[in-house]
Amino acid sequence: MDTFTDRLDRADLHPATAQVVRFFAYDHLPKHLQEISQPFGDLALHMAALLDGPEVTVGIRKLLEAKDCMVRAALPQTGYPLVGRDGDQRGPEDFSPGTD
Repeated sequence: MDTFTDRLDRADLHPATAQVVRFFAYDHLPKHLQEISQPFGDLALHMAALLDGPEVTVGIRKLLEAKDCMVRAALPQTGYPLVGRDGDQRGPEDFSPGTD
């Protein structure tokens, strides 16, 4: 089965556009978030392969902002724990101003 990254690697995209399109990868997400993210990734890759130029890169960047909003909308609105890069669970106190 082709992953998004496989399809991106085969696409002949301008390097600047490819740098933005790579942020649409969704294979690593849980299934319920893949359902949200995949249509955006597919559209970004399709437009990047179909069109060229600086406006395409800008449009794809704006599509990325929209995708990020929709994925965040699918996340729980309240409740913790969140998990940090180190795998440790985080609570609201870890995100207060002035904490490291």
